[in-house]
Amino acid sequence: MIKIYYPNYPFKIKEEEIGKEFIFDELRKSWVRLTEEEWVRQNFIQYLVQVKKYPASYIAVERKMKLGELNKRFDILVFDKAAKPWMMVECKAMNRPLDKTVLWQALHYNIAIPVKYLVVNNGLECYGYIKGLMDFEEIPVLPGYDE
Repeated sequence: MIKIYYPNYPFKIKEEEIGKEFIFDELRKSWVRLTEEEWVRQNFIQYLVQVKKYPASYIAVERKMKLGELNKRFDILVFDKAAKPWMMVECKAMNRPLDKTVLWQALHYNIAIPVKYLVVNNGLECYGYIKGLMDFEEIPVLPGYDE
């Protein structure tokens, strides 16, 4: 498991209707519904940008992709300096265990968008994998952007 120390970040949060909160996504430049999964996603994005120093301009958030005949959305996709997909992150709510179904979801998304690194994260636990010759192998820390 990868240990993540999330930075303090002054998120912009607003309530539009009673019980409906929204958070401003700095990368998408828009207000999005603040769900438990979105909270994990936004904190992990800030970890990548603030702590790991990944360039924000090389991070895509919740974009459509085609998986066979299905339309899906990835959570976070980091591109390398050549603008090629490099790392895909699947985020889940904190109460969602990171079991085999979550890892299988990330592996299926990797069919549509092949990457060197896969990450699954629920805000409490985080696991990372690097593509080896035959399979993905677990890694103890996330790579620096220059690696």
